[in-house]
Amino acid sequence: MMSQKKPLIAITLLSIMLLACGSESADKAKKESDKNSQKPTLVTITTVKKQPIEITEESVGSLEGLNNPTVSAEVAARVVTIHVNTGQSVKQGQLIATLDATDFSMQRNEAQAEVARIEALLLNQAKTVERNLALVNKKFISQNVVDNDISQQNVLKEQLAGAKARISSINHGSSKTKIYAPSSGKIEKKIVDDGEFVRAGDPIVQIVSSERLRAHLPFPEHIGATLKPGLKVRLNTPTSEKTVEAVIHELKPMITEGSRTVDVIADIVDAPGWQAGASVTGTVILGTQPAAMMVPEQSLVLRPAGDVVYIMRDNKAYQAIVKTGMRQNGLVEIIEGITENDAIVVDGAGFLTDKALVKLSTGHPQAHSKKVKN
Repeated sequence: MMSQKKPLIAITLLSIMLLACGSESADKAKKESDKNSQKPTLVTITTVKKQPIEITEESVGSLEGLNNPTVSAEVAARVVTIHVNTGQSVKQGQLIATLDATDFSMQRNEAQAEVARIEALLLNQAKTVERNLALVNKKFISQNVVDNDISQQNVLKEQLAGAKARISSINHGSSKTKIYAPSSGKIEKKIVDDGEFVRAGDPIVQIVSSERLRAHLPFPEHIGATLKPGLKVRLNTPTSEKTVEAVIHELKPMITEGSRTVDVIADIVDAPGWQAGASVTGTVILGTQPAAMMVPEQSLVLRPAGDVVYIMRDNKAYQAIVKTGMRQNGLVEIIEGITENDAIVVDGAGFLTDKALVKLSTGHPQAHSKKVKN
């Protein structure tokens, strides 16, 4: 009987020891968990200050070129050479195309021969008039003969003037065989090639100029009454890093059907890198607000109660339900819910709850400063 009880006693003692060890481990885990749950969250803070801000409205529109000429032929001729290619930049007065001037050269030679013939006739007629005037004075011929000779002389003078005018016209037409850029810009499209025959009015190339652009900015109709010519507007486009400041030039009188927007127009002059057809972001300055409480956007957290920020007091984060206003440059205006000089949690705000323990991050400039008092 004794031999049978010894194994049972050993098993019982072993069970008790295992239960004791398990209970001790559970107690340690619970203590460790409690210790970790009370560890403060590392945060950074900012002090709320009132500052002036601009009251703005923003819109995304498009750029229109005000000077995008299609260069056309002014005379009928065959194209000898197109001197530009698509995408090439050209300057005002640069040679774009050369047309065949052979026909004009032949017409000029013909007209010059006609001028020489009339000049010869006129010289002879002048001698005839001079001779007949002498005969009239001597009563050898009548005055009517001299009058006819003078009239013939005048006719020849008019014919000579007409022939010289024809030479001027031919020279003018010949000058049109050299086609120059009417404005600076880029070649958008080359419409004809070397060897093609063009008539007067046929397009040669299309130039897109960026010297003068017009921004069309659609704004909602409900703010149309606040927009007016002369208001300052800042413009940005993806094709350039430069911000251009302009003013509202005009507002289209009618609301755009379909979008129900007001078309606001602003002109841009000589902005390198800006291109017609590109998108443009316009920010209209409606006015200024002298004292607004602005906080970083990352300090604003959405909770079931609404938009909240966390105010740090005595190493605790207190939830404050706020009402927001304008947003600009990564800041958001707080209209209600906080006061000036409150210490607002910025980094780490999304991990907090009301009255959670917090600790300033070591790298934060206010980490070693005095506690913010109530």
